[in-house]
Amino acid sequence: MVNHQTIGDRAAHLSPEDLAALRENLREQRLFRQEQLRQIAVAPHAADPLLCRSAAQAEVRGKLAASACMVLADVEAALQRIAEGCYGNCHLCRRPVERERLMIVPQARYCARCQQVREAGR
Repeated sequence: MVNHQTIGDRAAHLSPEDLAALRENLREQRLFRQEQLRQIAVAPHAADPLLCRSAAQAEVRGKLAASACMVLADVEAALQRIAEGCYGNCHLCRRPVERERLMIVPQARYCARCQQVREAGR
């Protein structure tokens, strides 16, 4: 287990209270996404495509499941970064991710500037 003081030192722009709130937010998001995936999986027409009202409906369910899986993976990765003491640093420029950004998107891997660069390159 990582000492919370170590985490705070590495992410000096985040107070221990900020980290606790972000960790709790991420845990809630994890539970929400896990439940969302369970509901998609147990839906009667998810198991049998013949019961779907339309191919479009099946496609939407598939995309929802894929999106929930991606967000869940990002949330799990953010929780792992907190545990390892490297949470809150941009994966590209290594500078701290803005506190305000993390409060809105706690699983963010990039600072706002690097995120814009990544999105512009797509």
